Amino acid sequence: MSGKINSICVYAASSTKLNPIYTEAAQKLGLVMAQNNIKLINGAGGIGLMKETADAALSVGGKVTGVIPKFMIDQKWHHTGLTELVVVDNMHERKALMAKMSDAIIALPGGCGTLEELLEIITWKQLGLYFNPIIVLNTNDFYSPLIEMLNKAIQENFMSAKHGEIWKIAESPEQAVALAINTPKWDSSIRQFAKI
Repeated sequence: MSGKINSICVYAASSTKLNPIYTEAAQKLGLVMAQNNIKLINGAGGIGLMKETADAALSVGGKVTGVIPKFMIDQKWHHTGLTELVVVDNMHERKALMAKMSDAIIALPGGCGTLEELLEIITWKQLGLYFNPIIVLNTNDFYSPLIEMLNKAIQENFMSAKHGEIWKIAESPEQAVALAINTPKWDSSIRQFAKI
């Protein structure tokens, strides 16, 4: 059953050399989340789509909590204007805490780090370690090849048909937030079909 969504973890790129369509979608997502009184949880990056989403939320009074490993602080890669900055020891702690703090996940387009985060949280949900909604924001068809690959994994029996319900696809920031709010949470019964 779906419940109150107080916070959403957003996975996003740190690249600054992007088509403006991605920047605009990230900004819109931050605005929509703040307008719905949903706290943004992210990796505290000070550039790229992470920053754009955070700045948009903050600009209208939204709250943003960033979680970042100390080595990134030492490199001055962090956003310095967030509502809250949580410093952890390593990347594993960062990802685990971001998931723990969130009532849902939204994945914006990104590179290896974003893809790794998304596939890991999908795996956690497949194993019954994460029960909340996972939304893939498919801006500009960015995620279409990955969605095709996941569907092929289901067709070839590397995953079950039920696993295709782990994630939802959104075509706009507004739809992504609506899906995060309205998609029912799973429970521990998911573990009954963790293997096929």
